[in-house]
Amino acid sequence: MTKLEKLPELRKKIDSVDERMLELLNERARLAIEVAKTKTASAGDDICFYRPDREADVLRKIKEHNPGPMDDEKAVWLFREIMSACLAIEKPLSVAFLGPEGTFTQQAAYKHFGHAVKTSPMPAIDEIFREVESGACQYGVVPVENSTEGVITHTLDSFLSSSLLICGEVELRIHHHLLSQRSEVQEIQEVFSHQQSFAQCRRWLDQKLPHAKRTPVSSNAEAARLVKIVPKSAAIAGEVAGQLYSLNILIRSIEDEPNNTTRFLIIGKQRVGQTQQDKTTILVSTKNQPGGLYKLLAPFSGEGISLTRIESRPSRQGMWDYVFFIDLEGHQDEPQVADALAMLKGDVNLLKVLGSYPQAVL
Repeated sequence: MTKLEKLPELRKKIDSVDERMLELLNERARLAIEVAKTKTASAGDDICFYRPDREADVLRKIKEHNPGPMDDEKAVWLFREIMSACLAIEKPLSVAFLGPEGTFTQQAAYKHFGHAVKTSPMPAIDEIFREVESGACQYGVVPVENSTEGVITHTLDSFLSSSLLICGEVELRIHHHLLSQRSEVQEIQEVFSHQQSFAQCRRWLDQKLPHAKRTPVSSNAEAARLVKIVPKSAAIAGEVAGQLYSLNILIRSIEDEPNNTTRFLIIGKQRVGQTQQDKTTILVSTKNQPGGLYKLLAPFSGEGISLTRIESRPSRQGMWDYVFFIDLEGHQDEPQVADALAMLKGDVNLLKVLGSYPQAVL
């Protein structure tokens, strides 16, 4: 039997697998409905069915037990979408993101929650916080730091006055494409983009489009929208924005750093339980005294806890008064972390746990 003669048999096997998969997917959906009924009976209609800790543990197991040939990233993506679809049957999630449609923040929302959620674009980061605080959306997605451009200060500052908690994190590889209605790069006379994207593509622009006008706008999606109405223009944006506004990708991946990654935080009202790999973010204001910063860090060193990030921001309480945002490995309910936080509380003016949450799976 030749290879071509084997095709009908192979396709028949694939059809059989597809039928079994469909049956199993619907069985999972029926079980999700039963879970929803059980939770509603005990807690009422206002309960949020989404469990960040449960989902993170499931996805990590998928990654650990994946035998291939499908790679881990695709396997995790597929199961996330399955869970998203099942959750939407229970009760759809509403998620606020930094708009308009087509931004990297929206991509991060879909990467974390799957495509079965309802996403709501907000014009500014503080509006995302307000949307979640009001209950209009259950969760929000906000950018917090970029691997090449550093921290997003508006996000950190919003935590100073908000009661919301961090419920998760997403890491998104950022690929900037040059989008246009034109077909040749040499035709471009003006480039629209967010200021951070200009910074992340500066060397490429200097070399390839040194004479083109660079016009900063509020978002890369807005840049893509403007290209539709401004002749001989281009936008620096992601592929989703290009699809949304039907633009050509003239050049792919023009970012100066190939590993350019942005980290996003998931914000909500829900306290998240422990998983296999957690992270905790705290906000601390230290006393203005010699050795104040040392006293702030010493309890974590004593408990063997790794700190992954420290950022300082003005406290808005007085001139030259600062607060520190600290990311540390572990959950606030773990004994070592709880002991360190208890020791720290006596040596600082303010200690606020912004949340313990699962580390990004992929």
